[in-house]
Amino acid sequence: MPRTYPDQRSPQPLGPRTAAALVVAAGLTAAGIPLAAASLFDSQPLDEQRFAVLARAVGQDRWTLLVLEQIKTRPLCWEKRSDGLVNPALNGFDFTGICSRYLDSNGYSLRTGGSDMDSAFRLRIESDRRGLVLTAFDPNRAVPIVVARSEQVQRKRDAFVELKLEPGWSLERRAYKGRTLSHVYFAHAEPTTTLLAKAGQRPSTGASRMGISAPRPPQLISRNTNRLGKGPIRLEVIPFRP
Repeated sequence: MPRTYPDQRSPQPLGPRTAAALVVAAGLTAAGIPLAAASLFDSQPLDEQRFAVLARAVGQDRWTLLVLEQIKTRPLCWEKRSDGLVNPALNGFDFTGICSRYLDSNGYSLRTGGSDMDSAFRLRIESDRRGLVLTAFDPNRAVPIVVARSEQVQRKRDAFVELKLEPGWSLERRAYKGRTLSHVYFAHAEPTTTLLAKAGQRPSTGASRMGISAPRPPQLISRNTNRLGKGPIRLEVIPFRP
């Protein structure tokens, strides 16, 4: 039988207190209050060999981020091609219980210094002289924080570019009172202020609160794109035929 990884748990019904806490967390996020202030969530390390952080080409020049997880050992959810790209093999079979997909900010987010990152930060993928770069950015800060990179920049409709996490970054699972949740963090042990300083800019002193606008960044890749984007790009899934 296919082996299930020990840290992969089936979703459990939430008790009334847990559900209420998560509702509060959602309300805080919507109000623009960092989740770190609520101290609701913890995190647990993940086996990164079971995950693939990928960039998918969209349109003429945009990229969108997705994360794939291999829950059971077979069949494979993705395969590396000879040209260096990644084939999304899960599109060819019913991957229920075998693979997980994280497509937008409902499935992944940022965590630094042991706390959920400020809700002002978003993830985006863009190209630079070295290839593709995944960054965490705040529109009120000029210098983004680099999370992952790839020297591969081929644009193929049926294949993805694999991104490698920068030193210090890892994948973790969101947890609440010891119970793991279906949410993945791009996590770093250092706090946001330190990461911003290393990125070449001192933290903002409240420019957004004062109503000072900053140059608008390129198209966002997250579903939280009420003002800057048009929503998520869904994967094209080939229907399973036995």
